[in-house]
Amino acid sequence: MKIEQIHHVAYRCRDAKETVEWYNQKLKMDFVLAIAEDHVPSTHEPDPYMHIFMDAGNGNVLAFFELPTKPEMGRDPNTPIWVQHIAFKVKDRETLIEFKEHLEAEGVEVLGVTDHSIFHSIYFFDPNGHRVELACPDPEEDALLAKLDAVKWDMLEEWSRTKKAPKHAEWLHQKELSNV
Repeated sequence: MKIEQIHHVAYRCRDAKETVEWYNQKLKMDFVLAIAEDHVPSTHEPDPYMHIFMDAGNGNVLAFFELPTKPEMGRDPNTPIWVQHIAFKVKDRETLIEFKEHLEAEGVEVLGVTDHSIFHSIYFFDPNGHRVELACPDPEEDALLAKLDAVKWDMLEEWSRTKKAPKHAEWLHQKELSNV
């Protein structure tokens, strides 16, 4: 018994139409499906909602719920804004730069390109305040992932004992830190 893949990931949105248009225009995602009901199927609670689904490529689906009868959406004030995000893979650095330029031309404030050694990323927010990351693989990704794979359990054990960052993979961001 094993999980096959993520079926979909769901977030809340303020406005379903605005969200569909934003993801379609800014990230070129196709609008796949909409479901709207007056009762929640799992809980049978009377609560109207609009559930939209966007094609995130390769069988991956990003979904949103608009909940007009609920209090205004917020975020966990105890979690830093950079922690909760969704990351989408793009083909290569050229595509990443094309998206960065496209987003900036559309008025989206973009952070990065950030070099994570194994991949490179840009970050921005959707109209609902959700942090979004686009990431492309580094040309040396396979070799770098093998280095990380070799130390993952040791790192986890050390973290579990000390709650301090283990130094097994400090090479990941050394280049970036030396530029600060």
